Parts: sequence; C-alpha cells; structure tokens
Amino acid sequence: MPARNASKKASRKSPGLLERLAAGPVICAEGYLFEFERRGYLQAGAYVPEVVLEHPQLVEGLHRDFVHAGSDVVEAFTYYAHRAKLKIVGREKDLAKINRVALAIAKKVARSTGTLLAGDICNTSIYATDDAQSHKQARRIFDEQIGWAVDAGVDFIVGETYSFAGEALLALEAIKRAGKPAVITLSVPREGHMREGWTAADTCRRLQDAGADVVGMNCARGPATTLPLLREIRAAVTCHVAALPVPYRTTPAEPTFQSLTDPTGASGPDGRPFPTALDPFLCNRYEIGEFGKEALALGARYLGVCCGAGPHHVRSLAEALGRRPAASRYSPDMSKHILFGNDKRLRQDYLEYARRNYRSPAASG
Repeated sequence: MPARNASKKASRKSPGLLERLAAGPVICAEGYLFEFERRGYLQAGAYVPEVVLEHPQLVEGLHRDFVHAGSDVVEAFTYYAHRAKLKIVGREKDLAKINRVALAIAKKVARSTGTLLAGDICNTSIYATDDAQSHKQARRIFDEQIGWAVDAGVDFIVGETYSFAGEALLALEAIKRAGKPAVITLSVPREGHMREGWTAADTCRRLQDAGADVVGMNCARGPATTLPLLREIRAAVTCHVAALPVPYRTTPAEPTFQSLTDPTGASGPDGRPFPTALDPFLCNRYEIGEFGKEALALGARYLGVCCGAGPHHVRSLAEALGRRPAASRYSPDMSKHILFGNDKRLRQDYLEYARRNYRSPAASG
C-alpha cells in the first residue's frame, strides 16, 4: 500500500500555468540579453544569444539565480535565436542546435526546481504589415522554434516583444496550432500605440479573442509608463494580464528606454543612452517592488522584469508580493552596519559620527 500511494503521488501532475495563475501571481524573470551583455558574453547590437552554445554553464547559472530570487518560470533563452537573426551573425547553420541546447538547459533547471518551463518566441525583425512574404517568413520562424519547444516538453510558450499587432497574432496562431498555452506580450512603441495604429488594449482584446491565455506588455517601457497602458488592457480583457517592464525610469515625455536622453550629455557613442549607457536611469529594487504591488492591484498576475533586470530586482518583486524566496536569506539588514546600524554591540562613536555626517537633511528634520 505505501508503495502504491508513493506511485500515485509521483504521477500526480504539478499545477500548470493557468492553475497557478488562478491561485495567485506568477513571476517570470526575463532580461537575459542585457545581463549577459553586461557580463561580457553577448554583443550589443545583434543581441543574438550565442552564449547558449559558447558558455552553457553560465546560462544554467543565471536560470538558477533567477529561480533562487523568486522566479516561478524558467524561460528558455531562445529570444532572437531565430533564422533571421542568426543569419545576420553568420550562424544560421546553428539554428536547431542553439534552440535545442537552450531548451535543454532551461528544462534541466525547471524540472530540478519545480518551476514552470516556458518556450520563447519573439519579434522576428523582418515583419512588415503590407509585406505578405515577410508574413510567410515569420510563420516559418515561429513554427520552427515552437516545434523545438514542444519537443522539449515546455509547459507553455511565451510570444514576446511585439510592436506589430499583426505579428503578435501570427505568433499566437502558431502557438495555438501546437496546442500549448500562450502568453503574448507587446512592446508598445513611443507613440503609445502599435505600429498599425491599434491601441494596446484593442490589440490585447483581439489576442484574447484569438485564443491567448495571457496578454499584456513587456520590454521597452519602464514601470511608470507601463502602468497607464496596463490599466487600459485590464479593463479591455477578461483573461489573465502580464506586466514585465524594463527596470528603467521612463517618463511620459520619453516613455520607452530607446527614447531616453541623458540631460548630463553623458550618452553612449551613438549619442543616446540606449542600449549601453542606461545606467543612470536604472530603477532600484524597491521601485520594482512597488511596481509589482501596483500591477497586482490593477489585476495583473503574470509579473516580471525584462531587459536590464538582475536577480535583485526579481527578489524585490517576489518579496513585494509577500514571498520569501531562497535569496531572501540575504536580503538587506542594516541593523549591524558599522555606521547605520542599531545593534548595541556597535561602536557608538561610529554611529554618532554617521549621524553628524551622513544623515540626510530630510532624515534630520
């Protein structure tokens, strides 16, 4: 009898994406491109994830870091690992290999940590509204990557970073043909609408009507310029809503991180901060935590952070949602800091010195 019970327990299927969303928020860490570029293993510009083949152990490590910080999803690092992008860097012959390896790495981490495994497809970089040939090429790109994801046994598939509504709909069609749950997220351009002129809310409504399980936004916009559109999306759909901003301080005047300008003039070599001189605009972890609370209050349950995110952002998001991921063991505790602590064993003359020299005028008042 014990053996039979153990067998039943082992065969019991763990909750899938929709079951988890029905029970509460799901956190998905993104941001692999920017993180590996910062570390010196991926080239800004083409942003092709060659690191998957060249340093697979680092990709596995970052997956584990994000799970340690609180991510419920391991998203295979196949963003821009498609035919059009690989052709630009002369690695089209590695198309199948890079996808299969990325999925195998992600699967290893997901299955060992009890997290969800997500396949990933994205904007093709070749789609144009009135170009039927580009639609055919996009379908081929989606079908290829989705095929490898299905072979790997993914729990669901993310279609992300679409600024063309029509391309997002093509991606959704391909995912639904494969019979997998679909998360579709939009990258809304500076103008505040999709490149065809559709609003984000209308696009998400059409995606829901076409069978998307989760719709929403990722990339391009920071928390401050994601929330207003998120509110409109939530009012327009009844399905689950996704919110994965970039961790940068975008504004109504400069609503995307591509459009940010540095008032100090200390921009990158191309005269703009994007993509490699964005450091002055980076949100701190507490801002991301506040975003998570606000997005959840609006009704978004599929939450995360996109390009620019580090594990500390993900941990702060998880903690803001009331969780204590493994990384919370190392969350800040300033009580024992030699200058700013309050532990009785600290030198009081150090603390007094800090009060005189480091306390802000606001704190002193």
